[in-house]
Amino acid sequence: MRALARRLRPLRDDRERGVALIIVIGTGLLMLTLVATALTIASNGLRKTDTDQDVNGALDAAYAGVEEYQSRLATDNSYYTYGNKDAPFSILTGSTKLTLPTGTAANDAFGIGTSGTWASVPGSTPVASYRYEVDNSHYTANGSIRIRVTGRVGETTRSIIADLKQSGFIDYLYFTDYESQDPDLTGKTQCAVHIWEGRPSSCTSIQFIAGDVIDGPLHSNDTLTICGATFKGKVTSSSTSTPIVVTPSGCSKGSYPSGQTAPYYQPEVTMPPTNAQLKKETRNDLTTSDVPIPGCLYTGPTVITFTSDGKMNVKSPWSLKTQISETNGIASAAPAVCGVPGTGTNGLGSTTGATIDVIASNVIYVQNVPTLTTDPNYSKNPPSGFTCGNTAAGGWSYGSTGYPVANEITPDGSTSAKPAYGCKNGDVYVKGVLKGALTIGAENYVYVTGDLTYSDTAKDILGLIGNNAVWVWNPMKSTFGTVRPLLTDSGRTINAAILSVAHTFQVQNYDQGGTARGTLTVKGSIAQTFRGTVSYGSTGYLKAYKYDTRFAYMAPPKFLSPVSSAYGVSQFAGVPTAFSWTGAAQ
Repeated sequence: MRALARRLRPLRDDRERGVALIIVIGTGLLMLTLVATALTIASNGLRKTDTDQDVNGALDAAYAGVEEYQSRLATDNSYYTYGNKDAPFSILTGSTKLTLPTGTAANDAFGIGTSGTWASVPGSTPVASYRYEVDNSHYTANGSIRIRVTGRVGETTRSIIADLKQSGFIDYLYFTDYESQDPDLTGKTQCAVHIWEGRPSSCTSIQFIAGDVIDGPLHSNDTLTICGATFKGKVTSSSTSTPIVVTPSGCSKGSYPSGQTAPYYQPEVTMPPTNAQLKKETRNDLTTSDVPIPGCLYTGPTVITFTSDGKMNVKSPWSLKTQISETNGIASAAPAVCGVPGTGTNGLGSTTGATIDVIASNVIYVQNVPTLTTDPNYSKNPPSGFTCGNTAAGGWSYGSTGYPVANEITPDGSTSAKPAYGCKNGDVYVKGVLKGALTIGAENYVYVTGDLTYSDTAKDILGLIGNNAVWVWNPMKSTFGTVRPLLTDSGRTINAAILSVAHTFQVQNYDQGGTARGTLTVKGSIAQTFRGTVSYGSTGYLKAYKYDTRFAYMAPPKFLSPVSSAYGVSQFAGVPTAFSWTGAAQ
């Protein structure tokens, strides 16, 4: 038995050694598999990290492209006319009138296709680049520009769309340069100075008082004087004085939005010198990149009444040519879209006026009667039946139309030197229900003679730009020596972006009549050089001003902007990638 056991023991040891060898080899293979798997996971993770970095880098490059395009717009307001009209996005949006800048102004970001250029992001590592495509098809209508920007890093591209809007007066519900009354009305020329620049104490600063509610953003280049008042939007001032606001004795500092306790500082917003740029928009001798579709020019006192069916009635007896050429006066024209001049049936010079369609997304400009004999709208004598007044109010009459109206006394502040109604002035008298998109400019005054509202508050939009004052018409009469309102209505509603370039937005005869006129409701935006007055004691109107929030991303057609302004992004959106890394459209 022992001998048998001795013979079997080596056999059992060999088998155990074989099993151990198998276990060792199996364990080794398992360890190799685990190591290989770990290396694979680590390698994939590295590749994933690199890919994530490229995606983020491509998006950053796209955003850098937006900022670069904004900087070009800020230094050249006409840059919106540049772009590659053959870019897929520009073709899709109908932006067919784009041109490429040339020479030293050439821009690599306008490249398209596999052979096209990309603009590089300075200092980027790895190298990042971008392209942008421009949609300016809505610029004329509402001042907005859209660009699609594609960023590239390595073999990764990403695209975004940015909506751009020029910063300007319509960013505010209420804007003033000076918080004092118009020297043109008071005669105090020394008051055209900001408080923080040392305005004389003899000048009266107009206050925001308890009961005033400003439902939207507000900015003044001047120091604000606040005695109560409720501000529901951001309040800013360019005042460098301390404190930044004046609160008279016995007054509260007012109520501000949550988180704000006083006006924030903001640099000055500068008025353009005139609104003459709008007249340029009626020229028919410029390239389509300058003036794609000319608007309408009217001459002398012009009465416009809108109706909710998309029509407007225009009475403009002095008008001869409604689109002009400054390079060749013979080329000036009177297209039917602006109404036919003269006294014929449905003519601009007839006593009933011309009833025409509201011109689409464009400008109406009302100019003074020219004194230059070579001007196509020069007239030596008034039109037949048109009578110029000779009162201190100035005035004119034509058929049943005329200002001053029957029994109207000379408006407060009017003199023979500064008549309220001039028979050769570029004044526009406007009211009604607008259906459309339009900007109306006047070389002299804008008078809002009745309610001025929209047919569709979501679609319709109006700009009113007076080179001089914009008046809320409020005529008075005298009965047995007592001054009373001539109008029997109560309240006035105005839906518009309002701008008085050199003067003020004000209620006519705000301090006369001995009785309240109701509430002046403005939904839109008000911008003026001098602070206008709408009430005095129990006379005039109470204020109800509310911001038209659409102005945050759109504007009335060709509305004026400050002398120096930037384009802000109203919204970003990520979109499918427009180009591959090779430049091929996707």
